[in-house]
Amino acid sequence: MIDETDWSDFLTWHDGLPEPARAALAAAAAAWDDGAAAEAHIRTALAAAPDHLAARVGAYKFFFYKNRLAEAVPLALWCVAWAAARLGLPADWRAVQPHDAAFSELEALPRLFLFALKAYGYVLTRTGALAEGRAAVAKVAELDPGDKVGAVHLLAVIDRGGVDE
Repeated sequence: MIDETDWSDFLTWHDGLPEPARAALAAAAAAWDDGAAAEAHIRTALAAAPDHLAARVGAYKFFFYKNRLAEAVPLALWCVAWAAARLGLPADWRAVQPHDAAFSELEALPRLFLFALKAYGYVLTRTGALAEGRAAVAKVAELDPGDKVGAVHLLAVIDRGGVDE
């Protein structure tokens, strides 16, 4: 379990991952250049640990880096929901308010929520769901006024139609 009071404990986010899922994620990384084999390993990891953060993050990263962004969207949203549930936040990310968690600190779970919501917004915008994606990134900027996770820059890029400075 992640200790939400210490960012360094985020390094243990894979604790409790069943060995078959851990092995499948390692095999996916080893087979990275063979997309079909890597995907088969990712699907094995998800089947072995469908409710474990490490399996979902591993799958998200696979689909994200293979530029299969539509498949990454529900995985990012699952991570948002996972973090929200552990923080006692509203199930709908739109209802989350800055005072609901220590978003401006370095605590693991609030930052995970912010990073996952930013990822969700990013992949949505890349798939063409601009309004929803922008809303998610704007929510991150609202919750993180110190911009520790870089949502303000991403929001500006979205507002410029995807053109970076």
